[in-house]
Amino acid sequence: MVTVSLCMIVKNEEAVLDRCLKPAKLFADEIIIVDTGSTDRTAEIAEKYTEHVYKYQWNDDFAAARNESFSKASMDYCMWLDADDVITEENAEKLRRLKKTLDPSTDIVMMNYTIAEDPDGRPLFSYYRERMVRNSREYRWEGPVHEAIRPRGAILYSDITVFHRKTEPGDPDRNLRIYEKILARDGHLEGRELFYYARELYFHKCWQKAAGAFVQFLQGDGWAENKIEACLNLADCYRILGLHQQKLTALFHSFQMDTPRGEICCEIGRHFLESGQYETAAFWYRTALQLQPPDRKGAFVRWDCYDALPKANLAICRRYLGEPEEAGMGTNQTCTPDI
Repeated sequence: MVTVSLCMIVKNEEAVLDRCLKPAKLFADEIIIVDTGSTDRTAEIAEKYTEHVYKYQWNDDFAAARNESFSKASMDYCMWLDADDVITEENAEKLRRLKKTLDPSTDIVMMNYTIAEDPDGRPLFSYYRERMVRNSREYRWEGPVHEAIRPRGAILYSDITVFHRKTEPGDPDRNLRIYEKILARDGHLEGRELFYYARELYFHKCWQKAAGAFVQFLQGDGWAENKIEACLNLADCYRILGLHQQKLTALFHSFQMDTPRGEICCEIGRHFLESGQYETAAFWYRTALQLQPPDRKGAFVRWDCYDALPKANLAICRRYLGEPEEAGMGTNQTCTPDI
């Protein structure tokens, strides 16, 4: 049976840390807590679960902080969680079984990360993350913001889900400040950092500036899934700016990266629905319904874009066309890329 070190970085998490660490005791052989500057009871709560609580001087670099937590680990694998992540009893049991059955030659275990849920607990937005990695210096975090470990080696996609359930809003400007600090120092961003900088501009409603950053990212090298998401976000910038032909061009550009996605098809459908081209809109909503969510490609999956949203909008198209219902009734819902 393999052993697992749970490695976390925390700051002022007294409201949620108990919730996270209680189930962790069921599967973690060791808990490492790196505190990046708490002024509340975070450290006191952490010390109820582990003696491995360390202070760390925050330096606007999430990868550096997470690598510090990994450097303290002594078990076979390092697993990470954020303090506002939740491991349900069912998934804690899956983790215990995984430890017993995992082939020790496995380098990385991917787990589903559910960021948003509907009132019944069904996922609305999720993607796979590198959740558990071999304890080796070969596997370390990269990126000061939206940090990640580059997947390589023997990778296992598991059926384990981690739920991200925030109880309080964080600092909405923190990530953008970090990126702007890097820009002021280095003069440019590239690749994955440029993509996430563009998304921060997008979330801050800097539509014109975000569009320029997305275009720059799409012209360079980058992971296909990031490029597809960039097309979706860029199209939304153009929609808000009233540049409807550019919006459609950005959406169709995503087809150069991979097979069509439900999110893209729903946005194309919305374009034609809003312009009164109901037959064309219906085509794209039907196409979305025929697609399978690419949940094991690392994509950001908006699950409603493969079911409820195209069904509701297809019903609207059919009413305008005077055709019998085939996909249920619904209000004019669309898969807006605003997560």
